[in-house]
Amino acid sequence: MTGIVTSNKMTKALVVTVFSEKRHPVYKKSTKTKKKYVVACDDSSKYQINQKVNIKSSAPISKTIRWIIDNN
Repeated sequence: MTGIVTSNKMTKALVVTVFSEKRHPVYKKSTKTKKKYVVACDDSSKYQINQKVNIKSSAPISKTIRWIIDNN
């Protein structure tokens, strides 16, 4: 998934917002949705706010962190 960094205030984690667009099955109207993910990283100071990053799922690291930065 690709998202935008929203917060880098934690030392080893980022908050990434992922935007998506879904269509209603009957009425065919498009609606935009967004979801925030807490993502683990080594050093959050490397990433700036509004920077695009790729994330991938991983085993649970803590209560809220289930994603990591994808370096590919």
